[in-house]
Amino acid sequence: MYDKENKLIDSFTAGRMSRRELFRGLGALGLSTSAAAVLVNASATRALAQNGFDWKKHEGTTVRLLLNQHPYTDAMIANLENFKELTGMNVEYDVFPEDVYFDKVTAALSSGSSEYDAFMTGAYMTWTYGPAGWVEDLNEWIMDDTKTNPDYMWEDVLEGVRKSCAWSGVPGAPIGSEDAKQWCIPLAYEQNNLTYNKRIFDANNLSVPTNIDELLDTAAAAKSVMEGGYGIGVRGSRSWATIHPGFLSGYTNFDQVDLTVGDDGMLSAAMNTDVSKEYHSKWVKMIQDSGAPDWSTHTWYQVGTDVGAGKSAMMFDADILGYFMNGGENAEAGNLAFSGFAANPDAAAPTPNIWIWSMAMSRASQNKDATWYFLQWVTGPEHDLFGAREMDLVNPARASVWADEIFRDKLSSKYSGYVEMHDASAPGASIKFTPQPLFFDLTTEWAETLQKMVANEVPVDEGLDMLAESVNTQLAEAGLH
Repeated sequence: MYDKENKLIDSFTAGRMSRRELFRGLGALGLSTSAAAVLVNASATRALAQNGFDWKKHEGTTVRLLLNQHPYTDAMIANLENFKELTGMNVEYDVFPEDVYFDKVTAALSSGSSEYDAFMTGAYMTWTYGPAGWVEDLNEWIMDDTKTNPDYMWEDVLEGVRKSCAWSGVPGAPIGSEDAKQWCIPLAYEQNNLTYNKRIFDANNLSVPTNIDELLDTAAAAKSVMEGGYGIGVRGSRSWATIHPGFLSGYTNFDQVDLTVGDDGMLSAAMNTDVSKEYHSKWVKMIQDSGAPDWSTHTWYQVGTDVGAGKSAMMFDADILGYFMNGGENAEAGNLAFSGFAANPDAAAPTPNIWIWSMAMSRASQNKDATWYFLQWVTGPEHDLFGAREMDLVNPARASVWADEIFRDKLSSKYSGYVEMHDASAPGASIKFTPQPLFFDLTTEWAETLQKMVANEVPVDEGLDMLAESVNTQLAEAGLH
C-alpha cells in the first residue's frame, strides 16, 4: 500500500535523496510525520537485512527478556516487530517497575534460572554479577565476525560509556582495560549536569553558575525569590545513589577519587584529603542554605518532580531526568534548560559520572547465540537511531546517532541547551567510582556520613576522617587494604 512512499524512503536510506526532499515527497503523498517515521525505520530494517549477514540463522527461536519499566523499554517494545521481521525470531518479555526490578534480576541470576536469556542492568550491578559468574562476557560475540553483523560498528559506541560497562573483575583495576570483560552493552546513558528553570532565572536576572562557588551563590539567590521553594535539588537519601550523580561529578572535577590503588593492588580510602574536605564543606553548606528542607529523604524522584513542579530553581542530577520534567503535565514543562557543569573553575570541561542502562546476557541462558542476535540488534545503530528520533531514548550511546541532524533538531527545538550540554560533557563522561566488591556498602556509608554533616551531627573534617577509617577497616576485612 506504500509502494511509492517506500521507494522514496529507500532512496533516502541509500543516500540518494536529502531529508528535505524526502519529507517534501512524503507530504505530497499525504503521509503524516508519524507514519513516515515508521516507514523510515522499516526501510532501515530492509537495508540491514541486505548486509550479507545471516539474520535468519535462528528463525523460529524465542528469546525471553527481563525488563525495567522505562522509556528505553518502551522504545524497544515499539520496534520489536522490525526485529521479528528481520530474524524470524520471537521475543517474549516481562516488565517490572524499578522498585522491584533489581530484586527480580538478582533472584533470577543467583538461582541459576534459565527463564530469562537477557535483561536490563546498570553497569554498577555487573560488578557483582560478573565476578559471581552470573553473566556472559560479551567480548566473545562482539569480536566474532561470524556472529556479529558487519554494520554493528562497536567502536561507534561512545568510548567512555562503552568502557564503563567493562571490567576485569580485579578489585581496583580500571574499567575498560585491555583485559576487561564486557559484562553489558549500553542502550543509553545519563550524564549529571545542571537543569535550571529558565523562567525563574530570567525573571530574577540569575546567571547560570559555572563552578561550585557560583553554584552556592546562585542557589542562595534563587531560594530568596522562590516564595516557599528552594534553590537547588540534589539527592540526599541514605543510598549509594546519593553519591553517584551531581555530588561525585563535581568531586571528580577536582581530581578527587573515592579510593586509591597502591602498587601492590591494595585499596585505601581517599575521601579525607584537604581538597575533598573543602569540596564536602561547600556541598554541605549548599544543602543547608539552599537545599530541600527534607533533603535527607530525596531520591531522584523527589529531585526531579520538584524542579518539574517549580518547587526548586535548579537541580544537579541526571540530564534525562530534566528532559522528562520539561515535558508531559509538569507545571514547568517548556521552562527548563540545561547546562554542562564543571565544579572546578580550573577544569577544562565537565566530568559527569554516569548511569548506563545496558543489556546483559544470563550465563544460564539456553539460547546464547540467538540471544546475541537480539542484543546486537537492540544495541545497534538502527534501533538506537529509531529510539532517539521517534521515542524517548534520550542520550543514545552511539556517536553516529548524536550526529544525526533529525535527532539534534528534535532536542534543540524543545530542550534549550541540551545538545550543547551533551556535547561539552560527553568526552569526560564515564563511571568515576573504583570498581570493587564493596561498592554499594561503602557508598551508602558515604551518603550516611553526608547526612550527618548536613544535620550538624558531625563536623566535615571529623566525619570524613571517620569515614575513611571505617572504609579502610572494611576493605581490610575483605582482604583489599
